[in-house]
Amino acid sequence: MSRKKDLHRKRNVSWNKDPGGTLGQQTAIFLLLFTLVTFLILYSSNNGNENFQFQSLKVKSQHKPNFRKVDAKNGYLPVQGNKSLHTHCQRCVVITSSSHLIGSHLGPTIDESECTIRMNDAPTTAYEPDVGSKTTFRVVAHSSVYRVLRRPQEFLNKSQETTLVFWGPTNKMQKESKGSLLHIIRHATAAFTNVAAFVVSPGKMKSFDELFRGETGKDREKSRSWLSTGWFTMGIAMDLCDQIHVYGMVPPNYCSRRMAFRKLAYHYYEPKGPDECTTYLQNERSRRGSHHRFITEKLVFAHWASIYNITFSHPRWFQDH
Repeated sequence: MSRKKDLHRKRNVSWNKDPGGTLGQQTAIFLLLFTLVTFLILYSSNNGNENFQFQSLKVKSQHKPNFRKVDAKNGYLPVQGNKSLHTHCQRCVVITSSSHLIGSHLGPTIDESECTIRMNDAPTTAYEPDVGSKTTFRVVAHSSVYRVLRRPQEFLNKSQETTLVFWGPTNKMQKESKGSLLHIIRHATAAFTNVAAFVVSPGKMKSFDELFRGETGKDREKSRSWLSTGWFTMGIAMDLCDQIHVYGMVPPNYCSRRMAFRKLAYHYYEPKGPDECTTYLQNERSRRGSHHRFITEKLVFAHWASIYNITFSHPRWFQDH
């Protein structure tokens, strides 16, 4: 009988000890995980990255940026020969890739302009009634080089003379090695005498970063931001033009007015592509990875319009001047 009591007592002791041991292990694991998560949060908040909150962003109202900090001769390097980008236009139009242009019937008006500036691989063929056919300058991102060069009949072999301006990181655009983007651009444009091609110089690329920091107070790299082709196009237009009219760009507050904006494709030539406002808002608000800050850039453009001769239409921007 005493043997049974002793066995029962041992089982009770074992049973009472086991929960305490399991609870202790769980507590230790929880504390370890809590400490690890806290450390990661503190580390990520102090690793040199800036949080990007466009809602609280205030563009300087009196600041007047210097667009010609790096002059055109040193800012745009020829792909072939010793040419220089010396073209200057009194009046330019910038035609965006927005679906807002579809049905606008702006083609004839655009083609009457002194200089027309287009972006990346936005075509004119089959869209002439709305976007026109004339192209004086085409600003092309490093990520769009292949899309432009693989369609020479559309982008290189047009009857009128066109100047292509390619932009991109120095490590992508300045390499002379075979197979590099610069080598591909040089080889592709050599056969087309009506095309002049330039690459934005390292100094000019740096000045575009400095312009973003000066206008927004945000370091582009630390805030995980990629400058868009629209940013470079507006900056280049300010270099080359006295007066600028932008067609198809929405104002900064357009996508925040839930009842006002229509769902439209991001590109007029990709009707089944992503929605314009969804693309803008996702890029603007994202904190993970690097993204374009489309809305912030438009806030800056609104500032530039208040001190330079820039107007916007289709949709129209309400401006003070």
